Amino acid sequence: MSSVDTTQAPYAPASADGTVRYGAPTLARLGHVAAELLDQAGDRVDDPAWVALARHAWEDVPAEVRRTVREFRRHSGPDGALVLRRLPIGAAHLPPTPMVKGSVQHGPSLPAATLLLFAAGLGDPAAFAAEKSGALVQDVVPVPGQETVQGNVGSVELTFHTENAFHPHRPDYVMLLCLRPDHEGTAELRTSCARRVLPLLTPGAREALSRPEYVTEAPPSFGPAGDGTAHAVLTGDPDDPDWCFDEAATKAVTPEGRAALAELAEVAHRTYTGVLLRSGDLAVVDNRVTLHGRSAFTPRYDGRDRWLQRTFAFSDLRRSRDHRPGDGTVLVK
Repeated sequence: MSSVDTTQAPYAPASADGTVRYGAPTLARLGHVAAELLDQAGDRVDDPAWVALARHAWEDVPAEVRRTVREFRRHSGPDGALVLRRLPIGAAHLPPTPMVKGSVQHGPSLPAATLLLFAAGLGDPAAFAAEKSGALVQDVVPVPGQETVQGNVGSVELTFHTENAFHPHRPDYVMLLCLRPDHEGTAELRTSCARRVLPLLTPGAREALSRPEYVTEAPPSFGPAGDGTAHAVLTGDPDDPDWCFDEAATKAVTPEGRAALAELAEVAHRTYTGVLLRSGDLAVVDNRVTLHGRSAFTPRYDGRDRWLQRTFAFSDLRRSRDHRPGDGTVLVK
């Protein structure tokens, strides 16, 4: 993705590829709002009172940032992804990169405040009890011994997927805030949007992908997978459908479906968009229309490895009310 420099612009629209650079005054104001929110934090990121404060503080975020997010919510563009560059996260004062499975951000921090602010702009933050203990801010870091895992602890290529594709209440947006890039600076976030891929598929493949002939397995952390529920990969408006696909976990139950998945994967790998995230870069992926993955990289486990923090946002939290006891932020089933 290329970048748009908006130092002189009163409003920063995303560029054609979804990348935005704000000028110094806007970034300073954004940093001030996040710092004020941090000053009001209690002991835990997941405190409902702090989540509410973040929702209120979003109104104090610079108008050009709020406009960018609002326009992205209305239509996420041809790539279904947005990258906001160089957000102020206090990168010079970061602790060592965590190196354990299940690592999350329990204590309030400037990056956590930033993620909660943007989650409020996109909708509401929420998480899954079976994943990272239901924490709203989760670490995405390489873990020793987990290099080949198809998940956020691995460092081999992470294949394309809809986040939590197996779940009836998938997040609408996945936010990935880069605290620290990998040592070589080569690990790229990869996105593949239905709006780019579908015009390149054969009519037969599109028809097959629209039939409920696919099953997506849940990861072990979510308990016994069972047989899964048959679903279509493409749903909604045929001209601009949502899709649900996990390259490592979605299987077809018919020969036509298997051929369609192979065609989809081939086109996605041939046409994806890759972006290198640096400290302070926030990527927002529209999980309804865009798959994401990551290229391979080599961790050193020296406390300076690649470190992203992840938060999910739901544009209509009400839809998952029966999964969230007490109208909380954690989906328990």
